[in-house]
Amino acid sequence: MSGISTGDGWAAGNLDDMGEGPGFRKVRHALGVTAFGVNAVVVPPGYASGRHLHERQEELYFVHRGNVEFVLGEDTVSLGPGGFLRVDPSTVRSMRNPSDTDEAVFVAIGGAGGYVGRDGMLPEGETSPR
Repeated sequence: MSGISTGDGWAAGNLDDMGEGPGFRKVRHALGVTAFGVNAVVVPPGYASGRHLHERQEELYFVHRGNVEFVLGEDTVSLGPGGFLRVDPSTVRSMRNPSDTDEAVFVAIGGAGGYVGRDGMLPEGETSPR
């Protein structure tokens, strides 16, 4: 993909390098993520999604730009830039961009199998700076 940079053990790119227009930007595919699912979603003004749920995958949403209303069963959670939302797999959800003029962008990260825990290590021969 144009604009995606890779090196030994890493990949980087900008949202605009992963597609154009409204809809899903396949971050996982573009950057080679294998441990969890991740997409960015560009939502046009006034758009409302259909409802869905998951069999196993817990999701975390992060609003990057604009405002997004998430409908979770009987509840509605409105988030602006910097907002996070975690949703259990079986929770029925949908989302909507309430703006009449501005698009919104959110990131959806999904996974199953649990937290790995703190597993950071120093490279061989290095010591922690004091």
